[in-house]
Amino acid sequence: MRPGSFRQLQALLLVARHESVSRAADALHVTQPAVSLQLRMLEDAAGTPLTRKMGRGIQLTAAGEVMVGFSERILRLWEQATDEVAALKGVISGTLRIGAVTTAEHLLPPMLVKFTLERPDVRMKLHVGNRSEIVSMLAKHDIDLAIMGTPPRELRTNAARFARHPMAFVASPNHPLMKKKRVALADVMDANLLVRERGSGTRTAIERLFKETGYSLRFGSELSSNEAIKSMVAAGLGVGFLSVHACALEFEAELMKMLPMPENPVEANWHIMHLVDQPIPKVAAAFQDYVIENGQELVRQELEVRHRRGTKAQTPKPRASAKHR
Repeated sequence: MRPGSFRQLQALLLVARHESVSRAADALHVTQPAVSLQLRMLEDAAGTPLTRKMGRGIQLTAAGEVMVGFSERILRLWEQATDEVAALKGVISGTLRIGAVTTAEHLLPPMLVKFTLERPDVRMKLHVGNRSEIVSMLAKHDIDLAIMGTPPRELRTNAARFARHPMAFVASPNHPLMKKKRVALADVMDANLLVRERGSGTRTAIERLFKETGYSLRFGSELSSNEAIKSMVAAGLGVGFLSVHACALEFEAELMKMLPMPENPVEANWHIMHLVDQPIPKVAAAFQDYVIENGQELVRQELEVRHRRGTKAQTPKPRASAKHR
């Protein structure tokens, strides 16, 4: 088998990912005939077809599946090699491939901005999804680092805590429980408690809280996104248990508030992690060190900024004096 080029391997990977030559061409910013040519040249080099037409789409042959697996590894090794050479020159470069759970999507950008401003040669590929999606991407080596609350038990990871993660019971300012001076756990269970799906960070935290206090968790609805819970809470349709980071904008707009409970806020930890059996690129290692060293302070600063904005928005403007009316 004759050797293929990096461009040919990349074309095959994108065709496999998109199941379409035209979409692969869009991703590569080249013409469709150019991608088709790269595929034909790679098939000639391999001596066997790597793809086949299925209706309007394209699927991989058995040989194509094998070639895609090796292509991913070859291209990743080449990228790591160029990063290592750059590091020898004192330059941190390459692509930072990182995934974060949806709760962390408001938390991560300030860290990424400051990290990349100081390292202009770094590129980013950020993926935000639910916990199962991020765990799956980490397992398949689609990302080098993951940020979430609780490290996954199903994977062997090297996980490090970098910041506290406050979570809270929240409700609309007009909710009847807001009139009480002290709200108990039994009260929120009787008020259509809205929680995330099993396995999510907030679900794990609330299950642990109820177990520690001797209560059996009874909730009204289980939803798969923070946005759905926030919408229902703001509409007065229940009490939510959410990350404080995910509710910053709603707190500013006074669409929801934390309930007066001794348990509020419930504190856990944010973790950054990578697979134990997978050496990570220099750029990923540098970002991990940066987050561990600066994460708590950056989180504190971001929460303070949002708190000041919310306080400013709630401050009534002074009335004009009579002589100016």
